[in-house]
Amino acid sequence: MLARSDRDLGVHPSTRLDGAGAIENEITRRLEGRDLFAVCYADLDHFKEYNDRYSYYEGDRVIRILAMLLHDVVKGMFGEYAFVGHIGGDDFIFIIPYDGIADACGEITATFDLLVPYQYSEPDRRAGYFFGKDRRGVLDRVPLMTLSIGIVTNVQRTFKEARQVSRLATEMKTYAKTLSGSVYSIDRRTDDRPPSFERPQDKPLEGREQE
Repeated sequence: MLARSDRDLGVHPSTRLDGAGAIENEITRRLEGRDLFAVCYADLDHFKEYNDRYSYYEGDRVIRILAMLLHDVVKGMFGEYAFVGHIGGDDFIFIIPYDGIADACGEITATFDLLVPYQYSEPDRRAGYFFGKDRRGVLDRVPLMTLSIGIVTNVQRTFKEARQVSRLATEMKTYAKTLSGSVYSIDRRTDDRPPSFERPQDKPLEGREQE
């Protein structure tokens, strides 16, 4: 009973995925091993505006849809090797083998783009946007939600602790959000090389590799 109570405290109440503590522990465990892995930070774009227009209830439903999508794709592809956690709100972390990035993230972003239009009213879906206020309170066209994924790997970097990985994953997620559409962006930096961000060739932005 005590073990179950501790486990329940460590999961997100709406998605039942592991929370921040378990995410940090899992990253630490991976750092102690020798396998090549990718820590992927997934975040929704234009979620706040969607919440404001359609209500917190509908926003929570979108979060649960994303949680199920991440879980089904990641666990379906990699089984017990994969990990999916929920930081909170519309922020998720999943950990997969390095060589599975293109398959998993490609499937996740493509499926999300198929599902998300049906979370809107028919007029908004047909238009591809609605008029709403952005984070600065300015009324503007708000496009349909997209998904941004920032990715950090241990292929060319040596990490000593989980917080380093978390910080870089957040940085890559922020960078991915500057790109249009549902995308995933991989940190290609090394310990002795200046910043260089890359998005895989199968998800090109205007046919160009992004750095």
